[in-house]
Amino acid sequence: MAGKLIQVATNTVTTPVASVTLTGIDSDDVYMLFYNNVTPTTNGDRVDFRVTVSGTPDTTANYDHAQKFLSVGGGFFNGFGTNDTAYFLIAQQVATGLSSNGIMHLFNFNNASEYSYLTNDNAFFWTGTLALLGQQGGAVNTVAQSCDGVHFFATGSSNIESGTFTLYKVI
Repeated sequence: MAGKLIQVATNTVTTPVASVTLTGIDSDDVYMLFYNNVTPTTNGDRVDFRVTVSGTPDTTANYDHAQKFLSVGGGFFNGFGTNDTAYFLIAQQVATGLSSNGIMHLFNFNNASEYSYLTNDNAFFWTGTLALLGQQGGAVNTVAQSCDGVHFFATGSSNIESGTFTLYKVI
């Protein structure tokens, strides 16, 4: 049956943690990652994302990304980065007590001869104006390597206060 989701891994944060890692990507299928209620412990800090190789986060400066932020007030702005050490699209400066929710599609993660790509769609309340923002974008890890999972971590002095992260294989 085409279009079926098979749960690979899940983690629900109920007490603050520095990071969350989900592994289990073991085929060339497309994977989907759902995250909801993701909140950093410190106002204005982020929850960032990296791929994992053999269960270990890839911290090299090989992440390129671009995204568009759409404001409920009608405005928009662009974000981008090249040769970064992480992809920061998960909880971008989320206000304390508010959360980020979204979906990622993961492509080529298991294929050791291709770059790993992702698309991301999320919504969150930005610290600066407490405005609801929608964020759509994509990223690439510019190393041809087999990635077996994903790693989320809080920036600054934060931890991840809450959140549910669930990884699915699309078959």
